[in-house]
Amino acid sequence: MALKKKAQQPKSVLNRRARFDYELGDEIVAGVVLTGPEVRAARDGHVQLKGAYVTIRDDELWLNNASFSLKLNQKGQAGARSIDTTARKLLASRKQIDTLTLRKKEGLSIVPTKLLTSGKFIKLVIALGKGKKRYDKRETIKRRDLEREANRQMKH
Repeated sequence: MALKKKAQQPKSVLNRRARFDYELGDEIVAGVVLTGPEVRAARDGHVQLKGAYVTIRDDELWLNNASFSLKLNQKGQAGARSIDTTARKLLASRKQIDTLTLRKKEGLSIVPTKLLTSGKFIKLVIALGKGKKRYDKRETIKRRDLEREANRQMKH
């Protein structure tokens, strides 16, 4: 009996921009309410978290502005996709939502950092972050360039 090879699936989708724009703190793993085509897009890695954010409405967490590239099943159009950015509900415990609400009132933002697709369920890692100023971002770029240059010097 031959074993089937599974297609290489990305384990997670990262939001690299969040680390640059925010000083991130506590992280929480929350579930995401998705439909079938959205799950397929997430497992295939057709999700973009750049520019996405989390809001609290009616004591519930909502993921806004995350782009899911959904496959359209139309005859004659191979590989046709549409981009969906509607708000999606996040599943977290009442205690976690209450602590996030308190921290949000202190002026912190709730930012999605990673979409985990490796297990049975699709989960979203969200973090509390304080927005960086422009000079902090320049300092980050400068430090990264210095580290890169030092690594080059070490190789030679």
